[in-house]
Amino acid sequence: MLRITELRLPLDHPQDALRPAVLGRLGIADADLLSLNVFRRAYDARKKSAIVLIYTVDCEVRDEAAVLQARQGDSHLKPAPDTRYKFVGHAPADFFATERPRPLVVGFGPCGIFAALVLAQMGLRPIVLERGKEVRQRTQDTWGLWRRGVLNPESNVQFGEGGAGTFSDGKLWSQISDPRFLTRKVLLEFVKAGAPDEILFVSKPHIGTFRLVGVVEKMRADIVALGGEIRFGQQVTDVLIERAGDAGQMRGVTLASGEQLRADHVVLALGHSARDTFTMLHERGVYMEAKPFSIGFRIEHPQGVIDRARFGPNAGNPVLGAADYKLVHHARNGRSVYSFCMCPGGTVVAATSEPERVVTNGMSQYSRNERNANAGIVVGISPQDYRQDGASEGPVSPLDGMKFQRFWESRAYELGEGGYQAPGQLVGDFLKKQRSAMLGKVLPSYKPGVTLTELSQPGRESLPTYALEAIREAIPAFERQIAGFSMPDAVLTGVETRTSSPLRITRNRQSQSLNVRGLYPAGEGAGYAGGIMSAGVDGIEVAEAVARAMLGIAGDTPHAVGPSIVQAI
Repeated sequence: MLRITELRLPLDHPQDALRPAVLGRLGIADADLLSLNVFRRAYDARKKSAIVLIYTVDCEVRDEAAVLQARQGDSHLKPAPDTRYKFVGHAPADFFATERPRPLVVGFGPCGIFAALVLAQMGLRPIVLERGKEVRQRTQDTWGLWRRGVLNPESNVQFGEGGAGTFSDGKLWSQISDPRFLTRKVLLEFVKAGAPDEILFVSKPHIGTFRLVGVVEKMRADIVALGGEIRFGQQVTDVLIERAGDAGQMRGVTLASGEQLRADHVVLALGHSARDTFTMLHERGVYMEAKPFSIGFRIEHPQGVIDRARFGPNAGNPVLGAADYKLVHHARNGRSVYSFCMCPGGTVVAATSEPERVVTNGMSQYSRNERNANAGIVVGISPQDYRQDGASEGPVSPLDGMKFQRFWESRAYELGEGGYQAPGQLVGDFLKKQRSAMLGKVLPSYKPGVTLTELSQPGRESLPTYALEAIREAIPAFERQIAGFSMPDAVLTGVETRTSSPLRITRNRQSQSLNVRGLYPAGEGAGYAGGIMSAGVDGIEVAEAVARAMLGIAGDTPHAVGPSIVQAI
């Protein structure tokens, strides 16, 4: 199999144009091209009037060696890599015949789903403990907050089957390095569970919330069919650690019901909002450390404004779909401001999990056909920014980031005037530092609703002053990249505080906690992922580490690394 990269065709090329282009690149007759498969399709929109599609194509030819010899100067023609997933091992059929404790997976978001799935595929019959509800019941509870202002703290955007990724854009790309093609494993499992085939080749694949619901249900059924067990409404309130000096060994967990489950191998696939669990783990002496994250607002524009700015006369082309963007600005006060979790044709959603606090996030359906585009406009902060002890140096408590988040989420609830209304302001008024009195052309999509205010009112600021100043400087700078970005009627909605976990539960080369053997911190809550794809990949790699330990297979886990370990996309 050969792989061609950088095969460029016009945006409006005929459907049958790809095969002749491949034949021309390879210099062979039609009969010698036995098959071709599009591995990836991206686009180059730098020239808006002449957008081109860029293909990566895998080809089976009659004489591969001859083609490579004839085209040896072509740097974009090489043997195709083997992207098939290879399991580290499989448990024998009688592996659990001697009362051996089964592995536990705590949390059933993207990381927990893939950890449980791969463990089940290796015959290790995991038990999954999810504090929230199954995805359809959870959806009803989430709509209860959005439509009626009624919060269920255990069943919402953050907690329940599918994790926070269920109520998002369903983005399936990441910036992690992926030499083992584990992202391919993630995509193939999604397609097997009912996701559209196109996610295997488009450059920025997404599923969307409604489709994710069915996909998650099918993956749950696959885990159960392979011997796994999924328990909903099962919050872990304590961990059972056998201590030996400064180190420990996992022996099980205690549930809110009082039930104790024995386990020597526990995958901790928490979401970034499992604050009570983080506190419990800290009290039990599990090693963790404070880490950077970001805070800011959601910004909404008409999707058509973004489409025209990015695609010019090709705006609306169905191959391109709704346009997105990725922006970064380095402010004069030393802060970095960037767009986060951009949702084309989507909505801003209420994402709190705690009473009388307001948190925003973004969501899109598969169609991405809502009237507004939205994105987080966030500012990077460090542990020194949010430390609570007033010191100027030294280690920061791992729990300080949660306290910092809670303060600003409570302030947002106050500014929204209750009922989980979010504080909002028109961009033009924000730049002028004046209170917004009425909406313009852009209608905010956040439900239960938006209360117009002044987000930087002295004494009642919605974010730290340094963040407000940096965002106020960044918006006009972003206008130079996206025409219309600073339009006066665009809407800012606050606050976005849960861009990533505020702490990291540090692990060793065997993917275990530094001081508790058998505890495997994983995914976004543990500080090792950001977004569906990187969380799924981390779940696979941690499942492999568990399998090595349980099956007695030597070796470390070569984890994927990249920017999304710190921030979600």
